[in-house]
Amino acid sequence: VVGVEALKNLILPGIGSYTIVDGNTVAEQDLGINFFLTDESLGRSRAEETCRYLTELNPDVNGYPVQQSLHGFLQNGLHVLNKYNLVLFVASKQNYLSLESISLYCAKKALPLFYVHSLGLFSHFSSQLPDVFPIVDTHPDPTSTQDLRLLEPWPELLTFAKSKTDDFDTLSNHDHGHVPYLLLLLRYLDDWKESHDGNPPMEYRQKKEFKNFVEGKARTDNPEGGEENFDEAAAAILKSLNKPSLPSGLRQIFEDPNTKEPQKDSANFWLVANAIQEFHHTHGSLPLPGALPDMKAQSQDYIQLQNIYKTKARKDVDEVTKSVRSMEADLQRQIPVDAKEIESFCKGAAFVKLIKGKPLPISNPHTKIPQEALNSILDDEDSLLPIFVAFQAYDYWCHQQFNTAPEEDPSHPTSGENPKLESLKQSATQLIDQHADEIMPKIEPILKEFVRADGAELHNISALTGGMVAQEVIKVLTKQYIPIDNTCVFDGIASKSAVFRV
Repeated sequence: VVGVEALKNLILPGIGSYTIVDGNTVAEQDLGINFFLTDESLGRSRAEETCRYLTELNPDVNGYPVQQSLHGFLQNGLHVLNKYNLVLFVASKQNYLSLESISLYCAKKALPLFYVHSLGLFSHFSSQLPDVFPIVDTHPDPTSTQDLRLLEPWPELLTFAKSKTDDFDTLSNHDHGHVPYLLLLLRYLDDWKESHDGNPPMEYRQKKEFKNFVEGKARTDNPEGGEENFDEAAAAILKSLNKPSLPSGLRQIFEDPNTKEPQKDSANFWLVANAIQEFHHTHGSLPLPGALPDMKAQSQDYIQLQNIYKTKARKDVDEVTKSVRSMEADLQRQIPVDAKEIESFCKGAAFVKLIKGKPLPISNPHTKIPQEALNSILDDEDSLLPIFVAFQAYDYWCHQQFNTAPEEDPSHPTSGENPKLESLKQSATQLIDQHADEIMPKIEPILKEFVRADGAELHNISALTGGMVAQEVIKVLTKQYIPIDNTCVFDGIASKSAVFRV
């Protein structure tokens, strides 16, 4: 069900196409939790019926049902996965033993893989991204992306500021109150530097003094009793008067060997990263994004100021583009990097994210829960990591039983000293290795829920989890926003979720 709910949230926005691999037929229990099946579906192919109803959500999306078990689908080789952009693996007793081989193959082919498991009131999913997964369009908070370069203004900006503030004191109240606050700051920065050995206010104390200095220049004898543009200037001082610095995420990219020595077959990302690194080395700053915040100003002045910033930004993009084209010629690349891709990278360079993908955390006799995860459980009373450990124990049980899940063993009672629960606790103890006496009390209630659920999904839990999975899948496919790295758990009892890198 959780896989169907994820597909629903991918089909509605128009994912393009999808394939469902499921060799089962629709049973009675499916009708109670899968809203994309009807009574008429009983006994028919579950893949075909689900696909038929899902496609009704968006006729522009193509759905392809495969009425085969996963083992049968892969019997001719894992290369059948090559035609897909992403693999979504939904946990089930029939499929579990295929997970490790699929994970290894997807890692080799740099094919994104998601593993999702919903059981009772708990769920979890993990993503396996390529070893190097860069994201340019991270959609940062607009308030954090302002780069006004007030401490490093270029000639055109200085000329415009001088033209608007030379006869500043003789301006009418209307004109005085509509000078863009950027120009106010540039004017008063010059005044400050004259009395501070040419240095701008850099320390917090100095910025507070400069803020008071600017506020004191506002006219208060006007009908408004103050000036909004001066208020904007004072509010912008702390966040705008900073020298350009290289963000840690971008520094990581610049230090990557792929950036330092791009090859003929390198992804476009690395060529542009190399060109921006060269730009930064030359100018000591990144390409100007060119965006301006809203401000109190006359329309003509604001448009002119906006054009000055946009012109500088285009000039920076042109310089980076020239470097990219030079590299393409040197490397004899046949297909040039799209100009829009270069421009997008330049605008968001400070917020580019590089994710180093990790293999899926798969339970088997050779794995142990990482010590740092155990320490987190011990240190944080409210940590949700016990849910992840419980799911790992459940998967480990499946591995031990050679693909026989605990909820499907009818020989075990459902109350009293439950052998299933004891076996799951033993599996968890083997994975934990150390601190079992301290950690097991936090894991046991979750294992009890797994046994109580008897292998069943709850639709509301799976629907919510499917929505979260779909959201992360869209991030990965579009390379927009920052996806989870790499595991998310959900507690349906407390209605809480958490993300961990394990």
